[in-house]
Amino acid sequence: MPSHLNNHFRKPDFFIDIFLQPGEFYFGDRETRIRTLLGSCIAITLWHPRLQIGGMCHYLLPSRSAKSDKNELDGRYAHDAMRLFMHELEHSKTWPRDYEVKLFGGGNQFPDQERLSSISIPENNIRAGRTVLMQHGFIIKAEHLGGTGHRNVIFDVWSGHVWLKHVANY
Repeated sequence: MPSHLNNHFRKPDFFIDIFLQPGEFYFGDRETRIRTLLGSCIAITLWHPRLQIGGMCHYLLPSRSAKSDKNELDGRYAHDAMRLFMHELEHSKTWPRDYEVKLFGGGNQFPDQERLSSISIPENNIRAGRTVLMQHGFIIKAEHLGGTGHRNVIFDVWSGHVWLKHVANY
């Protein structure tokens, strides 16, 4: 890598470290690190290599119930989290094709328990993430999905690197 690019993506002297709880969303600049811990939930990271901006969401479910009368966006749901991302893209005057997108999570937290229904929250979350990204014109560069256990995800916005530690249940 040319040295001028090395300096461009180097760790800043000062950065803020954001920890996302389930349902939270954050979008920041190159002086940002975002982390979260996932089980059956999903994290989506978006990174703009030229502008060094990006964000992460940590959603719990694909969408809210049809009975919900809330008007504000709620990051607990994949569809709302994607709308939060789209607001940030609009604000920064960028396009989905400009971003590197990564998708994580959807782990089965209870692999030894027999399923009582055909509904699988982790599988539905994975499907929802892929669907909303595709519907908005994003291309997924990398993903680490399914299986069992939890994932610790760390996203350095200055470089676009996402660090993952997966602890599987056996």
